[in-house]
Amino acid sequence: MSEQAAQQAQTPPASRILIVDDQRNMRATTALVLRQAGYEVIEAESGEAALSRLLAEPFDVVLTDLKMAPLDGIAVLRGALDISPTTQVLVMTAYGTVESAVAAMQQGAHDYLSKPFKEEELLVRVQRALEKRKLLVDVGLFSDEFRRRYKLEELVGRSAPMRELLTKVVRIAPNEVTVLITGESGTGKELIARAIHANSRRSARPFVPVNCAAISENLLESELFGHVKGAFTGAVKLRRGLLEEAGGGTFFFDEIAETTPAFQAKLLRVIQEHEIRRVGDNASISVDVRVLAASNQDLRRAIAEKRFREDLFYRLNVVPLLVPPLRERREDIPLLAQHFVDRFNRRNGTRRTLTEGAIVKLAAHSFPGNVRELENVIEQAAALTRRDSIGPDEISLERQEDSSAGGGVAGAAARTLAQQVDEAERVAIRSALVRASGGLDEVARELDVSVTTLWRKMKRLGLRRE
Repeated sequence: MSEQAAQQAQTPPASRILIVDDQRNMRATTALVLRQAGYEVIEAESGEAALSRLLAEPFDVVLTDLKMAPLDGIAVLRGALDISPTTQVLVMTAYGTVESAVAAMQQGAHDYLSKPFKEEELLVRVQRALEKRKLLVDVGLFSDEFRRRYKLEELVGRSAPMRELLTKVVRIAPNEVTVLITGESGTGKELIARAIHANSRRSARPFVPVNCAAISENLLESELFGHVKGAFTGAVKLRRGLLEEAGGGTFFFDEIAETTPAFQAKLLRVIQEHEIRRVGDNASISVDVRVLAASNQDLRRAIAEKRFREDLFYRLNVVPLLVPPLRERREDIPLLAQHFVDRFNRRNGTRRTLTEGAIVKLAAHSFPGNVRELENVIEQAAALTRRDSIGPDEISLERQEDSSAGGGVAGAAARTLAQQVDEAERVAIRSALVRASGGLDEVARELDVSVTTLWRKMKRLGLRRE
């Protein structure tokens, strides 16, 4: 390779700018200035032409006039941000009114230019927009590394509730605070607890989970606190409890509401005094553990019913975390399903895949058992199918009405036909976007619709190419 060719290979591609203006002279003059500055420039003479271009190819910056018909600059702005949220939009207005500029920026525009503008002003505004886009792209590219760094790979989801939850997890994990994790059964409360431990200063020490509902009260006390020789029949020697074994680490009390008030009083002492007393012993022993707890019950109701101590609740509820049920983050179902299929393949050396029909069927289900139910459904389908592709016939789901008492399912089953059709289209388009890495032409061919129809559906359903 020649020196010139090597230099060209190392030169990053020019930033791509789309200019949208129905006035030919203004559009051509602006494009000339930007091309002379080294940018790759595409021109669009209308809002419709701009949206077609945006659907077909990526742009770093869109420079659009506000006053156009029938699609004005605000429509172009909204369309650009729907298709690619990192694209920066600059609006141009010949009127120079503060109201129009403010309205555009409230809709998500990066900045505005009042016509006529100077070349230097144009270039400065474009450069600032490109710098902002680079920052946003870098953050997006960092997301996978972010999840690996904070050991969040098992917590799958891109929905707003999950993003909010994981942000809180990363924020509170390094701090020595007690955390109460609530949520329905099967939502992944223990995974949240493990993520908190993995990102804490105690990560090198043990993480000890105990399901309080699975052990009787007498055995639970002995298991946690230990016992001395002769404390009860069968106690033939001194035994250290799990709280001692977890010294320096994190102790996770799952289903904490299943304990009795008497045991809760002893647990309160552990949290307040960092001390335990072995069964049959009069002396206290210091323990150094961080306490995390979880429950699928309404603890405030349990307090009102005298089943749970109010003082313990406030000791545990220093930082409350609510894990959303799967029906409130349906957009995560395809991601979770693929995650479980990939895990099955790694464990069994198979090459199972989910068909579009299978994903649509999964997304239409309310999953009263939440993520655990979805995991079991995928495991069963992957194990029983005779082919590599898992179709809808291999997906075995409980009847919706059978689970209507599980909380929230009846409401999900009562969705209108139009809502169910929208949800199925949303899942199908999103899955195709993932397979095509956001390429809308390829998605349109796969779904057998025009790019324009695809664009309209994506806009109506609130979908973005990324």
